[in-house]
Amino acid sequence: MAFNGFHHIGLWVKDAQKSLDFYTNGLGAKVVFSFPMSGGDKIINLVDLGNNAVIEIIPRGNGEEETNAHWAHVAVRTDDARQAYARALAAGALSHSEPKDNMLGTMAVCNAFVKGPDHELIEFFQVK
Repeated sequence: MAFNGFHHIGLWVKDAQKSLDFYTNGLGAKVVFSFPMSGGDKIINLVDLGNNAVIEIIPRGNGEEETNAHWAHVAVRTDDARQAYARALAAGALSHSEPKDNMLGTMAVCNAFVKGPDHELIEFFQVK
């Protein structure tokens, strides 16, 4: 199992369109992938600022606290999300979401979430 840098950083936003316009029109990011949020009609957009500096714009709507935007999680790219998850648990992380194979739109992934020492949310993200 190897880690290969960040896959993306997730950002919860109040106004998804305003944030999407800011990152794309304002900063020149390109939308590289979009997929619907589970259980709703809202769309998650991954935008690349260049050199794989990808931000996942996540609209609120699944019961999250209504505050100003804040980073939701950091997604670490790996070639084995299950092994990364097990390693994190062995190191003292708390499980947030066990490894699962998912289809995010047309992208097949395996991902899992853990909470680090200060309850920061870390996603292990494997593109299949």
